[in-house]
Amino acid sequence: MRRRSVLVGGALALLTAPKPSVSQQPQAKIPRVGVLTQASSDRSPMFDAFKGGLPDLGYVEGRNIILEFRFAGGDPAQGRRLAAELVSLPVDVIVAEGFTPDAAAATERIPIVAPVMVDPVGFGWAANLARPGGNVTGFTLMTTELNGKRVELLHDAFPAITTVAALVNPAQRTHKMAFAQTEAAAQSLGLGIVRRVEAENAPALRALRPEVFSGADAVIVLPEGVFYNFRRDVIAVINATRLPAIYPERDYADDGGLMAYGANVADNFRRAAGYVDRILKGAKPGDLPIQEPVRFDFVVNLKTAKALGLTIPPSILARADEVIE
Repeated sequence: MRRRSVLVGGALALLTAPKPSVSQQPQAKIPRVGVLTQASSDRSPMFDAFKGGLPDLGYVEGRNIILEFRFAGGDPAQGRRLAAELVSLPVDVIVAEGFTPDAAAATERIPIVAPVMVDPVGFGWAANLARPGGNVTGFTLMTTELNGKRVELLHDAFPAITTVAALVNPAQRTHKMAFAQTEAAAQSLGLGIVRRVEAENAPALRALRPEVFSGADAVIVLPEGVFYNFRRDVIAVINATRLPAIYPERDYADDGGLMAYGANVADNFRRAAGYVDRILKGAKPGDLPIQEPVRFDFVVNLKTAKALGLTIPPSILARADEVIE
């Protein structure tokens, strides 16, 4: 009788034992995406585009994806340290804006998506564009192809100019090539680049004074991450010269620069969100082709032209994708 009671009691205990709740089940790991940038904050058209693309792919920041930003604040020397921080967390993917060399040096294991690359094959990050083969993939800005075009547009808009000053970052690995292409285009049009105006970080940009552009009657800003992220400082000093100028991305014109021509940076970042999604779902970065930009902008800020006392020819306004009035 006692044995029967024990058996019955045991059976009742099994039937009445609490079932594991959903909260007790192992939860899926939330992917972490590191964002390595020369900027000081994520308040930027490029990051708005990147984060804006995530909901379309099913991601809600803080719920099923975590973004780990690392800001260099306009100091390129911080790149290696910040890349190492993201690797040590670790993150599942690194989105590298302007710090592709540092990210690539920090890890061969973590996938890297670079939305604004320059010559990835030449720098050894990819075997070729169609099949990179390593842990780096992403998008280019075609800066080498567009440097000459900017000189042409500047000359077409202001045919009386004879000398051009170029703002360059001597710390950038591609600055010599970009300057040489710009100089060759200027010389083919009968222009001369009188000087290189140099700035390698945000403090150097803020220290520039209009007088450094003396001797030139037009300015061209070469593509560079620090310049882009601190473009308001660039625009302020160049506008103070009252010289015509052309910039490499439309965001300069949106923020008060005179003219801008180049690939749409925000669109590259929006497309980069798609690559992050594919990698998180199992794709290998080496199998994802490095793509060229698909959107280009030629923007003229007529409001700035009027403030500087400059006249933009109707032929240039007709060619512009957008005129800001």
